[in-house]
Amino acid sequence: MGNLVGERKALASAILAFYAFLFFIVAMAPPPGWRPCFAALGLVYGTGFFALVAGYFWARWYAIGLGLSGLISAAVSIFQIGPEPVLLFYGATHAAVSIVLWGAAVARAFDGRKEWRERFHLDEAGTHRLGKAIIRVGISLPYVVMYALAPREDAALALVAGLGGLLATAGFFGLVRMRTWSVLALAAAAALTAGSIFVLPEAVAPLGCGYGVHLALSGSAATVLLAWAVAPLCAPMWRYLRGG
Repeated sequence: MGNLVGERKALASAILAFYAFLFFIVAMAPPPGWRPCFAALGLVYGTGFFALVAGYFWARWYAIGLGLSGLISAAVSIFQIGPEPVLLFYGATHAAVSIVLWGAAVARAFDGRKEWRERFHLDEAGTHRLGKAIIRVGISLPYVVMYALAPREDAALALVAGLGGLLATAGFFGLVRMRTWSVLALAAAAALTAGSIFVLPEAVAPLGCGYGVHLALSGSAATVLLAWAVAPLCAPMWRYLRGG
């Protein structure tokens, strides 16, 4: 798939736009208590669509992460309830986003450009570390949103979970702007999410029609993925802070 770069970008953008629109539509008439969550998911996908169209250097990495996130969610759901057509479609379309954006040909239009590397003084190793971190944040954000904004009866727990989601979002935007504090924000988000799981009073937040979001599972996934995103950046950040 070395050719058709423009078509591949268009396909990935169209899929992300479809899910952004879908989540925004659901947010207009959501199950009770779920409006903020679905609206935020629309923003997560809308950001991926806008970034791809705008040609931001980090857009390909982020979109690949969203694609992998959807594929993982579909695979887990299929394992739990079987190969429902909706789940197969969800998984296939998300897989398509990651597949069509993979490879050096598309990378040249985004993270392969030299000007942004020169702006942030990044060598090949630094670019690779940043790419891994952004992909992993892209995988984590839907789980972060579902855990942070799912309806809860405990107001204190909702505040802690929401703060973790806010820190994760801030960390992502700081990361793509190459801010050192972004690593601390992502690590703090992982710690807050992990801590709140241990005092979680409810296991499932109901969506209706017998379905629901398993909060402990979503929170655990968010914690692990955020910590995984931070991992490639800890050592170089420490060397930078020590002046070495």
